[in-house]
Amino acid sequence: MTEMVYGSNPVRVTEPVLPRWWRTIDKWTLTSVFVMFGIGLLLALAASVPLATRNGLEPYYYVQRQAFFGGVALTVMIAISMMSPDMVRRIGVLGFAVSMVALMLLPVLGTDFGKGAVRWFSLGFASVQPSEFLKPGFVVVTAWLIAASQDINGPPGKTVSFAIAMIVVGFLAMQPDFGQAALVIFAWGVIYFVGGAPMTLIVVVGGIVAASGFVFYESSEHFARRIDGFLSPDVDPRTQLGYAANAIQEGGFFGVGVGEGQVKWSLPDAHTDFIIAVAAEEYGLILVLIILALYGLIVVRSLLRLMHERDPFTRLAGAGLACIFGAQAMINMGVAVRLLPAKGMTLPFVSYGGSSVIAAGITMGMLLALTRARTRGQISDVFKRGR
Repeated sequence: MTEMVYGSNPVRVTEPVLPRWWRTIDKWTLTSVFVMFGIGLLLALAASVPLATRNGLEPYYYVQRQAFFGGVALTVMIAISMMSPDMVRRIGVLGFAVSMVALMLLPVLGTDFGKGAVRWFSLGFASVQPSEFLKPGFVVVTAWLIAASQDINGPPGKTVSFAIAMIVVGFLAMQPDFGQAALVIFAWGVIYFVGGAPMTLIVVVGGIVAASGFVFYESSEHFARRIDGFLSPDVDPRTQLGYAANAIQEGGFFGVGVGEGQVKWSLPDAHTDFIIAVAAEEYGLILVLIILALYGLIVVRSLLRLMHERDPFTRLAGAGLACIFGAQAMINMGVAVRLLPAKGMTLPFVSYGGSSVIAAGITMGMLLALTRARTRGQISDVFKRGR
């Protein structure tokens, strides 16, 4: 009887998951990630062979591992990119909690692998660096808290997020890992600024960071040694910075040729922290500019898409993820050309490293999920909901 009077309800045909994902995803960003990983494998073929030879392993041992970890990372990235913002928030909070516990256990169960900083858990067949997985989770938690603080009678999210940031920075400084600590502070500052923080407060936080840097310089030999090496007018050609600077100069515009570079035989971290030096020496400035353009494309396109987003959490989390991704790349390349002190930080999707590439996959998966095209309706809908 009801159907006779009012008519039958139309049946909503739901679009399959994969076609809907492909229609709404940012294909330029997705393509850029795959291209960067391909470049990383190309550079691994050159940079990791000397390391495998020194360690008595098969020549392409590290290339095969990078391909495996990269496959896992890209699979995780695509899976997360299909999630809704609410699901991204849930896995981000859970991931942050697990990573924070792991970070706290590092002083007891961690190892430094002879590098002077206890940053890893050794599993025998592989190692895990908790700080890599902590960053995307921290961004999501911070964005959630600051977005919630904008609600009427909302929690003091800005204060709580700053307290969490200081706790995280404290544990990172204990390793010591000042590069990741700087990224955490930077991410918090970006999210706080996008959330409407006054410039005065940003300046005050910057002053606190500068003062903390002076304290660490006076109290940490590890930190002081890196700062002194950076400020020194002369670069010891036998150091990693010296080898990297010489390789970049030798590469010129077109490079010395595929497989002809020498820096990979001298630099112990040529496959990780200084992978850009290998790229510059063998392929020249052209490949370096391509890599720079890919990172810039991802960050700029993500921020432009987020400008049209109304949901505060999505906007804040997306901006934080995009900026921390770009900042890590800039820090890595800045160290190689001696614009920044040595940080021990990888180049996302390009450097070798299981934790690094999988964490980058998680970060980009979240960013792709938050920047997917969504039906936003009319602007008048915002006012209707407020009645």
